[in-house]
Amino acid sequence: MGREIVTSMDVARQAGVSQSAVSRVFTPGASVSGPMREKVMSVARELGYRPNVLARSLITGRSRIIGLVVSYLDNQYYPVALEKLSHALQECGYHVLIFMAGPTSGDFETVLEEILGYQVDGIVMASVSMSSDLTYRCADEGIPVVLFNRTQDEGRFSAVTSDNEAGGRKLAEFLVAGGHRRIGYIAGWEGASTQRDREAGFRAGLAAAGRELHAREVGSYDFEQAKIAARRMFAAADPPDAVFIANDHMAIAAMDVMRYELGLKIPEGVSVVAYDDVPMAAWPSYDLTTVRQPTNRMVEAVVEALLAGIEKGDTKPRRVSFAGPLMIRGSARKPQEDHR
Repeated sequence: MGREIVTSMDVARQAGVSQSAVSRVFTPGASVSGPMREKVMSVARELGYRPNVLARSLITGRSRIIGLVVSYLDNQYYPVALEKLSHALQECGYHVLIFMAGPTSGDFETVLEEILGYQVDGIVMASVSMSSDLTYRCADEGIPVVLFNRTQDEGRFSAVTSDNEAGGRKLAEFLVAGGHRRIGYIAGWEGASTQRDREAGFRAGLAAAGRELHAREVGSYDFEQAKIAARRMFAAADPPDAVFIANDHMAIAAMDVMRYELGLKIPEGVSVVAYDDVPMAAWPSYDLTTVRQPTNRMVEAVVEALLAGIEKGDTKPRRVSFAGPLMIRGSARKPQEDHR
């Protein structure tokens, strides 16, 4: 036998209130007195009432669903960041649907129709790059879009990042102050704004000290590619004595290669620094010096930009970046001067 459906009218009748009062109780942000909320919720629990979110979305024209697009989850930074973002949106009365797409615009295009089919109220894109065509398509749909940990040169969408250039510059200054002469760099995916900006800041910091890159390889933000890049870089006749690896995910892979395949000592033989400060970076086995992404502040800015577009119709793009601190640990030789 099918379960009998309990309606809001049933709850209103038993609680002795209007149906609109029941609706307000189950509408996030609606004005309801404490005693009224308690009375309605008590009856709802007794009757087993659950509001029909899909039916309500047809009436209000709002699904209260946010489409969250991410290109990969094997990088330890994203599970942590997306958990924080999901909790923050849920506290505002929104539900999150996660869609997986590759980092390129072509991969995102394949899931865009599915996202739009859910009638989402907003879209957050984490580590996904968009073509100009897709940018205009999303804008034409009138759905607020916020880029997380990515920027876009066109500037049509809000974007929230850490200050990647400043972080890269800070790492260059730290390595130069530590007395390193042969400084290498293992790049991330070269289509990403994070990669571009981190390397630009790092090169600028080296140039200010009269230095330039001693060696460069590409790891594409991929664990296995980072291993290959580390093997190539440190198999050279004159390998670096320090290396900035564009994120912690790749740095962990590279450090394992350096120590367990190549027999290098860290930091005695080579100093390693990176970017993100994922939980594993602080593990004693890695003890990684890295720039911390200010994820809590970034999440707050994403939610603020989304809600401004959804609830206030404010679609003016916001470009926000936050400086992150340098977490000095044991993977790199420490200069005498503190560079925090």
